[in-house]
Amino acid sequence: MSGHSKWHNIQAKKGKADAARGKIFTKLGRELLIAVKQGGPDPSGNSKLKDVIAKCKAANMPNDTINNAIKKASGEGSNANYEEIVYEGYGPNGVAVIVEASTDNRNRTAADVRHVFDKAGGNLGTSGCVSYLFNKKGVIVIERETANKDEEELMMLALDAGAEDFEASEEVYEITTSPSDFSQVVEKLEAEGLSFLEAEVQMVPTTTVALDEQGQEKMERLTSRLDELDDVMNVYHNAEF
Repeated sequence: MSGHSKWHNIQAKKGKADAARGKIFTKLGRELLIAVKQGGPDPSGNSKLKDVIAKCKAANMPNDTINNAIKKASGEGSNANYEEIVYEGYGPNGVAVIVEASTDNRNRTAADVRHVFDKAGGNLGTSGCVSYLFNKKGVIVIERETANKDEEELMMLALDAGAEDFEASEEVYEITTSPSDFSQVVEKLEAEGLSFLEAEVQMVPTTTVALDEQGQEKMERLTSRLDELDDVMNVYHNAEF
């Protein structure tokens, strides 16, 4: 599930959604499992689980599937043990890339991620080499055509709920929050009957790198191959297409 802050990535993601839905749900199921293991099965007392549930709903995961995954994760029979690892590196033209993974075999995952970077003409860096170029933010994307409110009404609703920023484009509204306010903003917008194209806490770049057509092709190859790895949960970058 590649992610970064702007709409240009979401359109491509939407087109691939049906084909990739099974794989996306599998990855989201693992995110639910990790969140439950870390903080328990009650989202009211587990902010990480609450955030992952919002992400699952935005990906159109059925409520029954979400609830079953939470029950399974909290059951005695669940002995899967995953650790979360963040890799940092560079894509074409020095594009900064952050890869969030969860794994039960650290060596396997590191080798797989490094292989993809090498094959795509990038290189894996050390911890902290690019993370300073990103801020962690809650990002909520709403399609204009599905919104039941006009732009000004939605902007005031979002800001009153605690959002930091509101941007409107031809096709979507994009709402940015602090990570700590993300869940409450999601809940207040949901209570107003709004649905989301995307809703997750993610790494948002503070600067971007412009790519030519060849650079874009290389970058898309890199992110697609990373996404295909079972252990990779999210990919963030600062490429400007």
